[in-house]
Amino acid sequence: MRKTSLIALVLFGALLLYASSGLPGHGDPDGPSHREQSRVGSPGAAAHYIRQAKGDAASPNIVTVVLADYRGFDTLGETIVVFTAGLVCSLILRRNP
Repeated sequence: MRKTSLIALVLFGALLLYASSGLPGHGDPDGPSHREQSRVGSPGAAAHYIRQAKGDAASPNIVTVVLADYRGFDTLGETIVVFTAGLVCSLILRRNP
């Protein structure tokens, strides 16, 4: 069983390395996230967030504007999911048999 797990782990690691080889480099100025328009010609979301963040919110930090103002409900939902998972884990682990 241990050899099977080790082989599966090595194969999964090789799959991850293969899949990540096609990604653009870190900070690549020609990467898809730095384009003004997508391949189909629609405006990119990153360019919109950068241009509109200062006027849409009072915060000078773009990351805070995106997480709190633009994606507030999504961030709240993620927080609820993580809190619920932690609560369930603590209830399961402290249950007496």
